[in-house]
Amino acid sequence: MIEREKLSNPKAATKTLFYMVLILFSFFMIIPFLWMISTSLKLNQYVLSIPPRLIPEKITITNYLRLTEIFPMTRIVFNSLFVAVTMTTGQVFVSSMAAYAFARMKFRGKSAIFLLYLATLMIPFQVIITPLFILMRYLRWTNTYQALIFPGIFNAFGTFLLRQFLLPLPRDLEESAFLDGANHFMVYWRIILPLAKPALATLAVLAYMEAWNSFLWPLMVIRDTGRMTLPVGLATLHGRYLTEWNLVMAGAVITVVPMIIVFLLAQKYFVKGIAQSGLKQ
Repeated sequence: MIEREKLSNPKAATKTLFYMVLILFSFFMIIPFLWMISTSLKLNQYVLSIPPRLIPEKITITNYLRLTEIFPMTRIVFNSLFVAVTMTTGQVFVSSMAAYAFARMKFRGKSAIFLLYLATLMIPFQVIITPLFILMRYLRWTNTYQALIFPGIFNAFGTFLLRQFLLPLPRDLEESAFLDGANHFMVYWRIILPLAKPALATLAVLAYMEAWNSFLWPLMVIRDTGRMTLPVGLATLHGRYLTEWNLVMAGAVITVVPMIIVFLLAQKYFVKGIAQSGLKQ
């Protein structure tokens, strides 16, 4: 009886239909990832077979083994991990300090400076990539880790995200700390950062995914295979006349898996940080 009442309720029926549509769209979105994994486990002669098969007739991991022969995959994966983790750490640290200044400190011209800071978000990266490359050459940082890491540390969006989270926090705790003799850095480090963990986790996930997927900038500043990151290395698998798609898909799987793991580990804090920062509205 209860189930029949729920089904006869228009709101329940609408909700059920809504979930069915979401499941359908999720299915369509997951198909490319399943096909990517399937292709990475196929032999080359079965990749373009007709009719196409999602489940390979013969599953093999030779494509992953061949990648290690073609590329120094261990070194390339290390490069991506090192660049992504270092850039994420630096961006979270710098953005949190800037957000603390804009949200909790009082100084002349704060609003105007913050608006100018946000205005940089309207400038496409393609516009500044040439002067940025000239700066890297002037500093003799081309083909180095510094060129991959330092330009991505300073991010206006990260500052905006954390500032939105810090603005509603009560000032009683920091005022009490000031009365006890604490300075701004002690308040920032011991009080503000622990309270901002959800927003910091959100920014860390976004920064990590951006650094991990970065392609255009590493392609410009890196020429040595020993410092190449995964997206650039994956692009070199495309041949001029012939492309072995099973190798390309194997490389794509290696590229995607770490991002999925990071997002799943930080998913709870990610959703909480978005909801509490005001960006949900």
